[in-house]
Amino acid sequence: MSMSLGSQLISCFAQFELVADPDEEVYLLYTNLLSGPSEDSQTSTFHGLGHVDSRSDMLNITFELTTPILQSDPGVMKFKSRSKARSKASRAEGKGAGMGAARVVEAQLVQDKTALRSRKGDTGSVLWQASVDLAQVLLQQDHTHATDALLNKEVLTSAHVLELGAGTGLLSVVLGPLVGRYTATDIVPILPLIRKNLALNFDGWPFPSSPSSPPSELLKPGANVHVEELDWLAPPPASHTASPLVDLVLAVDCIYNPSLLPAFVSTLDRVSNVSTVVLVVMELRQEELVREFLALWIATERWEIRRVNGLLGKRYVVWVGQKDPGTGGGPNIDVSMLSLWYSDSVPQS
Repeated sequence: MSMSLGSQLISCFAQFELVADPDEEVYLLYTNLLSGPSEDSQTSTFHGLGHVDSRSDMLNITFELTTPILQSDPGVMKFKSRSKARSKASRAEGKGAGMGAARVVEAQLVQDKTALRSRKGDTGSVLWQASVDLAQVLLQQDHTHATDALLNKEVLTSAHVLELGAGTGLLSVVLGPLVGRYTATDIVPILPLIRKNLALNFDGWPFPSSPSSPPSELLKPGANVHVEELDWLAPPPASHTASPLVDLVLAVDCIYNPSLLPAFVSTLDRVSNVSTVVLVVMELRQEELVREFLALWIATERWEIRRVNGLLGKRYVVWVGQKDPGTGGGPNIDVSMLSLWYSDSVPQS
């Protein structure tokens, strides 16, 4: 895999708005949030904390991908939430033909609503709206081969994507088929939920990954999706020869606790090299949390951070970041050794 693959993922990186001052950025974001009518059809509805439906044990999420995409409202999505289980999900099917034809991508997700209420600090056991909205936009852009797509479709097919705070695993289910390798990470208590949802959406998951595995196994949907523990507060040692290289880091609405911000920023730094692109999505809730996160990220002095305007609605901010090659990029966590390191070094519950 090319060392510059991550850089090729977002070819228009330099065209996005440079972010250098956390106070100025927060002022612009919240002024925009509060001013004028919203172009986002969902912003007018009360959104609560950001859960899709924290009362249901099972969700069926449906993405309708149309041709051509409606440029005036790229964030529109339709989803159905039911407590009754349906057939095997994460499937795509064509509807109709020609202009306006729709493709449907579905994902069936189990939630752990009990853990949300009983486990202190738990936010990953239910689905959050930000993941749904981002998935809708990225799937739509991929479906239409959009020329202004955030991610380069051809490069993405060979890229290694690592997600921090994967939660229910929705993005690994619906974006996994679009990439070369997808690594979903979270803390130990959340991992069984991710694995359950991958098994629910990909027949036969997990698949054997040994060199002797037949090619037919490696080509099955979901065979490229892996689940690993990554605790921001107890990261593995860094390595200058991290493998497999991470091309894109996803962090979608996984920042809630101010006390975790230093560990989160440190983790972003440790899983990335100079060719890695980081994509951070946050719903605009607490101003101070956004300001503190940005201040910490900018203070590392190794990152160029830019804001992507117009990808999602006004209640979200989307940043992309990449390390300055002049800084040397710093060491990286060896992703291939996560499971081994934790099993040897950290007591498991």
